[in-house]
Amino acid sequence: MPDEKEVLANNILGHRQMMDEIENRLCPDIIALVDYMERCIENGGKVMVLGNGGSAADAQHMAAELMGRFKLDRASLPVYALTTNTSIITALANDYDYSQVFKRQLEGITVEGDVVIGISTSGNADNVIEALSCAKAMKAVTYLLTGENGGKAAEVADFSIKVPSGDTARIQEGHIFIIHSLCHLLEARIFGNKTG
Repeated sequence: MPDEKEVLANNILGHRQMMDEIENRLCPDIIALVDYMERCIENGGKVMVLGNGGSAADAQHMAAELMGRFKLDRASLPVYALTTNTSIITALANDYDYSQVFKRQLEGITVEGDVVIGISTSGNADNVIEALSCAKAMKAVTYLLTGENGGKAAEVADFSIKVPSGDTARIQEGHIFIIHSLCHLLEARIFGNKTG
C-alpha cells in the first residue's frame, strides 16, 4: 500500500506546479476570454458552456455562478450549461447519436456573436468537437478549455486554453480555477461595485 502522506504531498506538489504554469502562461488567454464574454453579453448575446462528466459539472458550475452570483448581488447574466436537460440529451442521443447532443442544441439557439465554451480534459470528446464545429459555422466565438495536448478539439476551436498538465485531476483543478477567475473578472467588469 502506498504511503498516503507521500501521495498527498505529490498531489499538492503537482497542483502547485500546474498553478505556477497557469500564472506564467495562461493569464493573457483567460483575460482574452473575459473580453469576448463581456462583448458578447453587452451586445445582447449569450454564453453557452458544455462538456461531459466532470466537465459537465464544471459547465453547470460556471452557469450557476454567472446566472446567480459569484461575489456580487447583481442582475443575472445569460450563461447556459447545455448539460442540464436530461430529456433533450437522452432524446438526441437516442434519436441521433451521442456525438450530436450539444450540436443539435446549438443549432436551435446560437446566433452570430455568441460565445461557446467546450470543456474537455483530453480535447477528444466527439460531442464537444461537433459542438465547436457547429458553433464556429454559425459565427459564434468558440473556446476550448482542455489539457496540455488539446486533442482534436483544439484544431476546431477558435481559441484554446490548455492547462499545462497531462494528469486529468490536475487539468480539472486548473479548469475550476479558470472558471472562477472568469466569473470573478466578468462580474467585476460588468457590475463593478453595483448591486441588484
